[in-house]
Amino acid sequence: MTATKGLEGIVATTSSISSIVDGVLTYRGYNIDDLAEHATFEEVAYLLWFGKLPNAEELKALKQDLSDYAAIPDELIQQLKLYPKDANTMAALRSAVSALALYDETSDDMSREANEKKAVKLQAQLPTIVAAIARIRQGKEPVAPKAGVSVAENFLYMLRGEDPEETSVKALDQALVLHADHELNASTFASRVTVATLSDIYSGVTSAIGALKGPLHGGANEAVMKMLNEIGSLDRAESYIMEKLNNREKIMGFGHRVYKNGDPRAKHLQKMSRELGQMKGDLTLYEMSVLVEETVTKQKGLKPNVDFYSASVYTQLGIEQELFTPIFAISRVSGWTAHILEQYDGNRIIRPRAEYTGLTDQKYVPVELR
Repeated sequence: MTATKGLEGIVATTSSISSIVDGVLTYRGYNIDDLAEHATFEEVAYLLWFGKLPNAEELKALKQDLSDYAAIPDELIQQLKLYPKDANTMAALRSAVSALALYDETSDDMSREANEKKAVKLQAQLPTIVAAIARIRQGKEPVAPKAGVSVAENFLYMLRGEDPEETSVKALDQALVLHADHELNASTFASRVTVATLSDIYSGVTSAIGALKGPLHGGANEAVMKMLNEIGSLDRAESYIMEKLNNREKIMGFGHRVYKNGDPRAKHLQKMSRELGQMKGDLTLYEMSVLVEETVTKQKGLKPNVDFYSASVYTQLGIEQELFTPIFAISRVSGWTAHILEQYDGNRIIRPRAEYTGLTDQKYVPVELR
């Protein structure tokens, strides 16, 4: 046996959910560009779960289910109020999702029908949890979900306590589409490893959130926004980046383990960033991001990934940095649960081997002689 660091290049399973081939990302065979331009997040979630785009009746039924399941138990809201106000937001989300299982009498029902229903419940309830965490930290009461609106609109409504602008809803909806799935990434793999033991879907999603919490996976967009805040103005962008590069410091939001010629999702987020800036009448953040991209690409040949422009998109939506990764989870739970359902369908426990590099031929020595 020969170990491969980080399992790079190792094919660990088969999947029909999403693929990355020659730099092209597809969901169930649909190019991400096609979906980003034309599909709603609800259509994409249905596609990931059921293998096809919904017809009008199926889409209407899914939207109704998402609306019906969006409320979270009052007991959970009380728990959220007891969390430390300065606790990591992803840690709070992880704990809350784990607690959801306690209030679902079907949590251990492993039938396909029950697990499909739980996937929809989790998709409906994660935005409510994240918005509630945010408002509680601001000293405000959580806002109950609004019936009959999209996931994107409902989240912004619950976060702000007022109806969001159409441009904002469209931008967030597209961002959710772009983040919905990404083949066998770290959090998706974590979810599949967990449920491969035939643990429940809540445990699988809790594992995924724990993996996404790490800055090498889900936290890069927060680091991007921190960098943009440090730059502060257009006239400082190029010199700031050059100083970082000369000091051999990593510029967050650039490069990708899988994409060698650029992340196909980045261009859609760049366009969104510009449109939101135009809506707000202030293109500074967008223009600063473009200048950073041009400098890094010129100097290092690296292109932006999905995290780079999502930072300016979320900021212009009025979303605080600590919510960037939880919003990633709101979208990615559609992919996680699709993979969990797929894992259950053809399950085999995931148990790789390790190349041993420790000592050999050791002999026990009595404690008094050590």
